[in-house]
Amino acid sequence: MSRPNILWICTDQQRWDTLGSAGSSWTSTPNLDALAAGGTVFEAAYTQSPVCTPSRASFLTGRYPRTTGARQNGQSLPGHEALVTRTLAESGYVCGLAGKLHLSAAHWSVSPGTEPRLPDGYSEFHWSHHPDPDWPTNEYVHWLRERGATYRTPPREGSRYVLRGMPEEHHQTTWCATKAVDFIEAHEEFANPWLFSVNIFDPHHPFDPPEEYLRPYLDRLDEIPLPDYVEGELADKPVFQRIDHAGAYGGNEDFGYPEMTERDHRLIRAAYWAMCDLIDVQVGRMLDALDRTGQRENTIVVFSTDHGEMLGDHGIYLKGPYFYEEAVRVPLIISCPGRVRAGQRESALVELVDLAPTLLDAAGLPRTEGMQGQSLWPLLTGEGSAPPREDVYCEYYNAMPWHADPAPQATMIRTVDHKLVAFHGLGTGELYDLRADPGEHVNLWDSPEHHAVKTELLVRLTDRMAWTVDPLPARTASF
Repeated sequence: MSRPNILWICTDQQRWDTLGSAGSSWTSTPNLDALAAGGTVFEAAYTQSPVCTPSRASFLTGRYPRTTGARQNGQSLPGHEALVTRTLAESGYVCGLAGKLHLSAAHWSVSPGTEPRLPDGYSEFHWSHHPDPDWPTNEYVHWLRERGATYRTPPREGSRYVLRGMPEEHHQTTWCATKAVDFIEAHEEFANPWLFSVNIFDPHHPFDPPEEYLRPYLDRLDEIPLPDYVEGELADKPVFQRIDHAGAYGGNEDFGYPEMTERDHRLIRAAYWAMCDLIDVQVGRMLDALDRTGQRENTIVVFSTDHGEMLGDHGIYLKGPYFYEEAVRVPLIISCPGRVRAGQRESALVELVDLAPTLLDAAGLPRTEGMQGQSLWPLLTGEGSAPPREDVYCEYYNAMPWHADPAPQATMIRTVDHKLVAFHGLGTGELYDLRADPGEHVNLWDSPEHHAVKTELLVRLTDRMAWTVDPLPARTASF
């Protein structure tokens, strides 16, 4: 059987519960729901960091953030780290990308030309970290100019938190999909396998969907549920949550929960969901291109994201040093007709660090030395099963610069029944009984009745931290 193509769709900051296949009754995601029905859905997939760079470095290498060295936004992944895209390219795959990468210190103040490239394996590279014209090499902005359009600062939509974004035909999400469609069509006549990364910036803030996607939600605005927040629930939780409750990113962004109105909260949810709806439409365009060119049967389609979005739940917006389900549980769908089992819903715990070894396994290639994830390919094909995970692990090592004194250094362990978060050096943390309190509102860290559970989870966490020590360089002698 020929080596499969790989269409890897990765959105930015998309919660697990934004798809119809995950139970959402608000978003309109028929294309992703159909992809899920024709493939395998992982219902308990978790990122290894609630922040962009550490997460992306992890799932592209199959190694944990503290192992790769890319523990923070603003850091760069060391050049010696082996990206799965580079490994595939070296084995004969043609690799392309459209959109965000964020494996380097991607900020216009330190990288005025573009995000510095690593040995990433991409021979076709259409880079746009985000829609704003901050870099002269932002290809999305050039595409707009070719179409006689200009990126404009969107006007507000009845709230200072929501913007009216570019229309669908000129939206960055549409541009990403267009580049993918062009790539798919260009490879119709070639026998070599390919991988294309579609790294859409949405539904990352600012919350700026096309007006035509937001309008249907505005008609039902009063029906939109408010964030899942219990007044006073942050009193016995780590201080960083109370800081960000007053203003996101340690007060450096807006979104001060106490001063926001119910209309603000509902408008933000409406805009976020509208962005997810646009993503689904553009996914449909890419899947249609695979069908139209006869490549669908030999293409693995992966749909996931890098991490979630708090969206006001627990009184917090955006992301930071917290490990609630809204922040670390992510959508994960994998499809390939005739190879991946259709209609399967896997409830087992999996991690995004498993994606890189899974793709190498699917391509018939050996694991890259030092990989720490495990292949899901036998489970996907029904030819075997992945070793069951008893827990999932996530890290936040001062991953963003907003909380400086003290700087949060936190790790999470989650089992089927419990979640524990330890803030190292601060003598504090979180413990949740996920059976009794699935919303994670009641912190049991100091509960005497839960001392035994806390101790067991701390031991588990210590074990996971020990197992993330870099296995490289490998031993070459017996002593």
